Amino acid sequence: MNIAVQVEPIGALSDVEYRWDPDTDILTANLRNGATGTGMSGSVELTGSDGSWVVLDVEAGRIHGVEVAVWPDVRKVATLVPPADAQNASIVVPSRGSRPEVAAVEVDTSLIAEADQSERTIHFKLGVKRPARAVRFARDLVLELDERDRIAGLWLLNVPPFPENE
Repeated sequence: MNIAVQVEPIGALSDVEYRWDPDTDILTANLRNGATGTGMSGSVELTGSDGSWVVLDVEAGRIHGVEVAVWPDVRKVATLVPPADAQNASIVVPSRGSRPEVAAVEVDTSLIAEADQSERTIHFKLGVKRPARAVRFARDLVLELDERDRIAGLWLLNVPPFPENE
């Protein structure tokens, strides 16, 4: 797992708008404020060894959406508590100096998902377990970054229930 990001100060945190597609089980989380800055625009696809994947939608170097389209097996746990000490910050996905025209990056990694009993809190663990710090880049989205600022995990908070009757 080697998606390195940069952490920068942030003003106000963006609200997150979740949407379920009941036909495909796709969950999207979009930030309500538009992205500003410089850097890559495109997608970062995190692909699990079991075929699961999570896509980070990047615009102007900032993550402005998350899509979970093919779910890994989700392990439900009795209690799942997100990090309380998350630093509020902006996450920048820099363009690759050697290939700035690249607008899509795919990373194969182990991808583990766990959720609380109501599936309102979902935690994705990426790659091997390693020490990480939490960075809140939107009101209900938290990244875990290792000591080299590489993505180690992703928290989706206050996820609405799947629409059973649609």
